[in-house]
Amino acid sequence: MSIFVGSGVALCTPFDTAGEFNGTVYEKLIEFHVEKGTAAIVSCGTTGESPTLNSAEHIEVVRTAVAAAKKFGKNRKVPVIAGAGGNDTAACIATGRALQQAGADALMYVTPYYNKTSQRGLVEHYTRIAAGVDLPIVVYNVPSRTGLNMLAKTLAEIAKIPNIQAVKEASSDISQIVEVAERCSGDIDIYVGNDDQILPTLAMGGKGVITTIGNVLPAEVQGIVDKYFAGDLEGSRALQLKILPLVRLLFADVNPMPVKASLRFIGFDVGQCRLPIVDIEPDLAIELKQMLTSYSLM
Repeated sequence: MSIFVGSGVALCTPFDTAGEFNGTVYEKLIEFHVEKGTAAIVSCGTTGESPTLNSAEHIEVVRTAVAAAKKFGKNRKVPVIAGAGGNDTAACIATGRALQQAGADALMYVTPYYNKTSQRGLVEHYTRIAAGVDLPIVVYNVPSRTGLNMLAKTLAEIAKIPNIQAVKEASSDISQIVEVAERCSGDIDIYVGNDDQILPTLAMGGKGVITTIGNVLPAEVQGIVDKYFAGDLEGSRALQLKILPLVRLLFADVNPMPVKASLRFIGFDVGQCRLPIVDIEPDLAIELKQMLTSYSLM
C-alpha cells in the first residue's frame, strides 16, 4: 500500500519575529492543505529549512504536524512524512527513532551530502537505517543539493528492503525516472521532486509528487494527479501546464526563499527564512506578486 497518492506538500516552516518556530501558523498551513485536498504533509524537508532546526525544534515541528493532520483530517488520513536525513548514518537512525516517537507516519532520508559516499556506501547507509527504524522510508535523491546521484541500479538494490517503500526522485533527469520505473517496478513507489515533471512521472507509473509549488497551489497540484488517475489526461495536462510559469519563478532564487515570500504575500505569516538563507530581492518580489495576482491568489 502506498504511503500516499497525489500531492505531498514539502511544507515551509514558519518562524515568528524572534526567529522561533511558529506552531500556530504551522497549524493554519496544515488546515489550509487539508481543506484543499493535499494528500500528505512532508515536514522538515529542504523547503522546511530542516538544516537550521535543532533536534528539539525538529521534533516539535513534526509533533505539531502530526497533531494538526489528525485534527483537521477528520474523516481522512493525512500522513505526515518527516525528514530525517543527514550525513551520519548513526545520527540518521537516532533522528528517525525520535520522529517515530513523535508520531510520524513515514521518514524521508536524503542521500548523504558533503561527506558524500559511493554507490556501495549508499546501499550500506540505507540498509543500516532501514534496520534501525520501523517506519516506511522515502529515499530522497536530489543531486543538485547533495552532489551525489543515487543511480537507478542502486535504488533497485535497496528497494528490496521491505520498509524502503518510496523514492522522491529530484534529479531533474526524466531518463533516470524512466530507468527507475524500469528497474524498480513493483518494489518501490515513485514520487517526483520536480513540479514541472509531475505528469511525465505519472505516465511512468509514479504515485505523485513531493511538491514545492503545492505550498501555494495545493488544489491544482493534487488535481494533476487526481485527473490523471480518473482518466482525464487532458485535464491533468492542462493543470501541469497551468502551474509552469509559477514553478519557474519559485525557483528563480534559492528554495525556499521565493515560496516563503509567496506565502507571506497570500496571507500566511510565515516570517523570514533562517540564515544563511535570506529574503528575495525586491525585483523578484514584484514579479512574484504579479504572478500570484494572475493566479487569483492575491
